[in-house]
Amino acid sequence: MTTILVTGGTGTLGRLVTERLRADGHEVRVLSRHTQPYAVDLRAGGLGLDTAVAGVDTIVHCATSPRGGDEQAAAHLIEAARKAGVGHLVYISIVGVDRVPFGYYKSKLAVEKLVEESGIGWTVLRATQFHDLLVQLFQTLSKVPVMILPAGVSDQPVEVAEVADRLAELAAGAPAGRVEDMGGPEVRTLESLARAYLRASGSRRAVVNVPLWGAAYRGFRTGGHLTPERAVGKGTFEEYLAARARR
Repeated sequence: MTTILVTGGTGTLGRLVTERLRADGHEVRVLSRHTQPYAVDLRAGGLGLDTAVAGVDTIVHCATSPRGGDEQAAAHLIEAARKAGVGHLVYISIVGVDRVPFGYYKSKLAVEKLVEESGIGWTVLRATQFHDLLVQLFQTLSKVPVMILPAGVSDQPVEVAEVADRLAELAAGAPAGRVEDMGGPEVRTLESLARAYLRASGSRRAVVNVPLWGAAYRGFRTGGHLTPERAVGKGTFEEYLAARARR
């Protein structure tokens, strides 16, 4: 039986990865800031982290924060993993981190480099945005009568459960390096996705597309975060919205 540590194991993705791995018979430890017995702040590191990784065969690193600290957290995790003799480090990243000069993406790319240079067997999977991230965005943007969207931007949302399945598969295998990207089934304009959300939520809002500026916007507008050639996901945004309404 393989012992696997999932960082961010109570989050949207990490929780599902944990469930998949346990269903497959692995012993899984969940590391998060507030969940015992492995309540650890990766940004701080320390003895608790060393305890969490002791005896672990594989780490699936899902913990992340758009507010910063990912590089420091990864450095602490890698240091502890090296000392513990961990054989495989699996990291979930984002499609386009090397093409879109967006702050959070730059941090994810830097973590990829730390993983690759860690001296530990590694696997990196890049995926497009999860459906729930778009819903969070549209919830925020629809709080006012007019929903303002960045003009000319498309997205390719993917079902988080499908990404969890793929990560669990990779964690159970040998280190594979950078594997093929994983994108949702459809490249859609942000406006079409927003209108689907409004219909599903019963909201009436005017939708206005506004041109923005800056290198990050240009990166998104030119599709740097998309992977149409790897549209391997099955679940559509409308299917996600329908399931969400049933819940």
